[in-house]
Amino acid sequence: MCLRACIALLLFLSACTTTPPTPRVPAARDPRLANLQRAATLPWTDGGRCAVQEASEPWPVLAERCFHALDHDRIEFHDLKGQCAVASAGAAAVGLGVCVLAAPEIVVGAVIVAGVVVVGFAIKEALDTYAEKRGRPQVRPAPETRPVPEVKPVPVTKPAPQKPSPKKRPKPEPTGPDFPPIGPVEITERDRRWCEPIPEPHAGEDDAHNKCADQFPPNRYPGMDVLVAGVSFDALQVGVRVLWEIKTHRFDTYPDFIQKREIEKEIKQLDKQRKAARDCGYDFVVGVSTEEHKEALEFQAPELKIVVTGCKR
Repeated sequence: MCLRACIALLLFLSACTTTPPTPRVPAARDPRLANLQRAATLPWTDGGRCAVQEASEPWPVLAERCFHALDHDRIEFHDLKGQCAVASAGAAAVGLGVCVLAAPEIVVGAVIVAGVVVVGFAIKEALDTYAEKRGRPQVRPAPETRPVPEVKPVPVTKPAPQKPSPKKRPKPEPTGPDFPPIGPVEITERDRRWCEPIPEPHAGEDDAHNKCADQFPPNRYPGMDVLVAGVSFDALQVGVRVLWEIKTHRFDTYPDFIQKREIEKEIKQLDKQRKAARDCGYDFVVGVSTEEHKEALEFQAPELKIVVTGCKR
């Protein structure tokens, strides 16, 4: 009887001291790695350097900052759900690409890439670094060494060296590539600051013009112009990388001679703004008050994106 009581006590104590198994919690997915894997499916003109540099940011921030580095000739964006459309500007004047690309999950058919996507060299290097970190071998104790029985070497007769042919000279061994190796080039902080939008007070004191610039796009910085790459614009549209220049004068009331001179002056200004916007990855739209003004600009500069705002002075 005493023996059974002792066995029962031992079983009870062993059950109390046993630690229950702790369930393994899957590690959270690295957002930087997820961004790199998503960026690897897109065509880049810079090898993916911008995407690698911004990979630690949330995907919408990466999409906006690196949109200019995409190969826009090979990629199309379609707003299938209609969430990115801006009714006031019209489809031709709105940069839908950033909005579609920045979505948490891209809908099938929203982003169409022509041809085969080759992973940018900068993205590939970053992904390879992740793979090396994950597959790094663990340090294990050195295996026990045992003496190896001595084996007498078998004599080998070396073949006689062949004389080079008199007609063909031996080619020297290559010492390295004929061109410098390609590697990721860091984007300087100076270049980044040059393209960052800088708000500044409206240049003129025309209240009607300033009100139109603030409300129509609408302006990300109400009451302010924006300076990009040293060039001033009337507005930066909310939510997308689109810079605006607003014209509110009654062009249709001018005499023909004045209209011609006005268009010549405006085209010089708008061409400078369009180039600065393009170089920094922004779209550029011109807003005019009348249909006559739009037609006159389109006739002289068909490359411009122009919409009629209907704003009155």
